[in-house]
Amino acid sequence: MSISMYVASSPRLIAQLKALDAILAKAAAHAEAKKIDPAVLLASRLFPDMFAFTRQVQIACDFAKGTVARLAGVEVPSYADNEQTLAELHARIAKTIAFIETIPAAQIDGSETRDITVKAGPRELQFKGLDYLIGYALPNFYFHVTTAYNILRHNGVEIGKRDYLGA
Repeated sequence: MSISMYVASSPRLIAQLKALDAILAKAAAHAEAKKIDPAVLLASRLFPDMFAFTRQVQIACDFAKGTVARLAGVEVPSYADNEQTLAELHARIAKTIAFIETIPAAQIDGSETRDITVKAGPRELQFKGLDYLIGYALPNFYFHVTTAYNILRHNGVEIGKRDYLGA
């Protein structure tokens, strides 16, 4: 039994973005209950040379929309990285999910051999669709979602594996 490129991408990305969105809601509740300025959570990072929480969420959204757009052969939407509140991050996640939902399965299926070029800093990386999805896009997406989760957990937000999995 084989799995389609669509099934391996869009529904998984959407499910994880929804879980991330629910985690943001728990972060807001935590900040309110503990009388913590939410800006403290947004600026938190695991180590000084790592991106802050806000940037982790932005990058996760960028990987999600970029993955689907590239597999579908459409232009990647550009979002300004200007979110400064949890509400604005919720909106970015919602906008990302809405974009992904506009791309039909038929436009992604069959993209296993599509040539995909990704700019990573000063380099351009070349992939075929399947290698891009499973070897680059999904690992990077999950890395940033996991790092966002870990930043909140490190700061005392009461979340666990069930929250991460969206269960």
